[in-house]
Formats: sequence, C-alpha cells, structure tokens
Amino acid sequence: MSHFPSILHPRPARDVTRVLPSVAEIVRIERPTEPLHCVRPSAITAASHRFSTSFSGQTLFAVKCNPAPAVLQAVWDGGVGHFDCASAGEVRRVRALLPEAEIHFMHPVKSRPAIREAYAAGVRDYVLDAAGELGKILAETGPRDAAAATDLGLIVRLALPRGTAKYDLSGKFGAEPDEAAALLHAARPHAARLGISFHVGSQCLDPLAYRRAIRLAGEVIRASGVAVDIVDVGGGFPVSYPDQPPPPLGAYLAEIDAAFEALGLPAGVALWAEPGRALVAGGASVVVQVQLRRGDTLYVNDGVYGSLSDAGAPGFRFPARLMRASDGAERGFALFGPTCDSADYMDGPFLLPDDVEEGDWIEIGQLGAYGACLGTAFNGFDPARTVEVRDLAMLKTPGL
Repeated sequence: MSHFPSILHPRPARDVTRVLPSVAEIVRIERPTEPLHCVRPSAITAASHRFSTSFSGQTLFAVKCNPAPAVLQAVWDGGVGHFDCASAGEVRRVRALLPEAEIHFMHPVKSRPAIREAYAAGVRDYVLDAAGELGKILAETGPRDAAAATDLGLIVRLALPRGTAKYDLSGKFGAEPDEAAALLHAARPHAARLGISFHVGSQCLDPLAYRRAIRLAGEVIRASGVAVDIVDVGGGFPVSYPDQPPPPLGAYLAEIDAAFEALGLPAGVALWAEPGRALVAGGASVVVQVQLRRGDTLYVNDGVYGSLSDAGAPGFRFPARLMRASDGAERGFALFGPTCDSADYMDGPFLLPDDVEEGDWIEIGQLGAYGACLGTAFNGFDPARTVEVRDLAMLKTPGL
C-alpha cells in the first residue's frame, strides 16, 4: 500500500490545504521498485501563469503534450482557460475535468464523428489545411437540416519551410501559401471567426523563426483578399535541457509582438499561441531504479517504450540526479530500458556520480512534456504510478 496518493481523480482548483511530499521523501519511505512519475503542480501553475501573463494574446494549452488530470488542473490554476485539443478523447477529458474551459480543435485532419462529437460538446473552433477538411467541417457541424453552423471559428494552417527546431513539423500538416490563401477566401463566408495558424517546430531555439512565419502569414492574408480575425503563432516555445539552454521567453514574445504589429491588421484581430512544452516540461520527472551496471551503461526500469521516448531516437538529454548522498565524481552514463528490444537505449549522456550501482534510484527530470503520455505496455512493463510532489523543476527555463 502506498504512503502517498496516486492521481486518480481531479482535485478541486487551487487546493492549498494539502502538504505534498518531496521526491526524496517518497523514495526514502517507499523504496519503489517500479517507475514513479512525480508531478510538480506548483511548477506547472507558475509557468502557466508567467506565460499567460507575459504573452500579449490568448494562451491555449496544447493538451497532447500532457493530458494528465493533475497537469490540466495545474495549468488551469495558472490562469490558462483555453485548451488546444487534437482528438475527441482530449475534448472529453478537458470538458469533464474543466467544464468552463474554452476548447479549440486544432488538429488539421479530423474524423467526421470527432467533429460531430466536438461540436455537440460546445467546441466551435477548428483548424484545417485542405479543401476536403473544410467540407467535412461544414457538413458535420450545426443542425442536420442546415447547410452548416453559423458560429464556426475556422483557422487555416499554413505550411512553413523546414526550420532548425529540435522537432521539425513541416512535413505532415499545413497548406502551401497559395493554397492557404485560397482556403482563407473559401472559408470566409462560413466563418464567424477566420484565422491563420502555423507551427515553427517543437523546441525552437530561434526567436526569429516567429518573425519570419508571421511575415509569411501576412503575405498569405493579403493574397487571400479577405479579412482575418485571428493570427495563431502555434507552439514551439522551448525549455531548458542540459545541452539546450534556450533564449529567454521575452526574446520570443518581443519578436512576435513586433512582427504582429508590422502586419498592420485592423484593431481587434486576436493573437493566439499554443504552448505545451513551455508550460509543463519542468512539472514532472520519473524516478527509476538501476537493475544492472555494465561499465558506463545502466540498465533501468523505464525506457523509450515508457516515459523516456524522447531520450531514445530523438536524442534529448535530460537532467538526472542520484537519490542518495555521494562523493563520487560526475561522469556520463548511457541507459538501457527494461524491455528486450535493443532499441530501448538512451545514449544521454546522463550525468551521475561514478559510484552509481545496482539498486540505486535516479530521478530524471524535465519530463512533464511528452513523458508519461507516450508510454506503452510493451513487454508488460506498464506499472508506473503517479504522485504529486512539492519539488521545484530540476532545470530553470529563462522567463518561466
């Protein structure tokens, strides 16, 4: 029986009566033999508040990067009331936990049943990047006896050239500029709100990428010959990793504000952003146990099929700490996960004391984004539990 509560049910907003444990306390008392996900609500709430109060437009949290109830609640507690969902399942989750939230369906390709379900749940904003998707949205929203709903927000996703972000997102979604202009023109008669959006790529370390993208969006708006109501700069706002110190958040917001103003759009055009990683990456970690040491390689009980997917082929480095006192000199280690697949490998390096050994616990941080939510049950390794802790983020991101 656990000494600390798992996240099984959403907690009331702004519950300040509980005294949360620390990661160290949990490890000392429970000595966990399975991976333990540690959510830091205060870190998520603080980052959400800082971003939403610094950004000059509307902040939409990208639910896909962490849909855990405790995380959604912490984002809401930070003052973010708008949520970017990518599926009917995400819409259901947000609506059930946060019934007053504003939900936006920002996936450019949706099934017809998903569109119908979302519309019935009060969702009115939909992204598209093809004429066929516009047709689906118009056909599947509103009363069955009407041509289409009259309260739709239609946002055209613009394709961007390949950039330098850690995760390039230019290959799957987005309409080329000429097509995007045509889609804006075609959607305008059906839209109560018409917008244009883009995504510069995840973990973007170049603030100027937003300036270039906004400038291109302005060219598309002018070519469309119609007025828009929303410019959505998407996500991509970076956080700190051991080998990726990002520019401060203020550098990104300054570029966005300057570029948006340079468009010369009429007063009242809304500015949106869809941060995910920036709000929650520092808000979770995983505690793993060493099962075997072989030289500079540690075999641990979580890996790329669990919460460490980004440490595999994408090659993200994460902060790590040994959960006991040590005078050992720090050195770099690679990790193997628990499955029988040789691809369950994380090159790191993970910097740890050189006396780490079998049985030790290691905390790996900055996993609040795309950590636990990407886990699978491959080989039967799916016993991870989640607890809330009071610890701060393991790395500080400038501005967050």
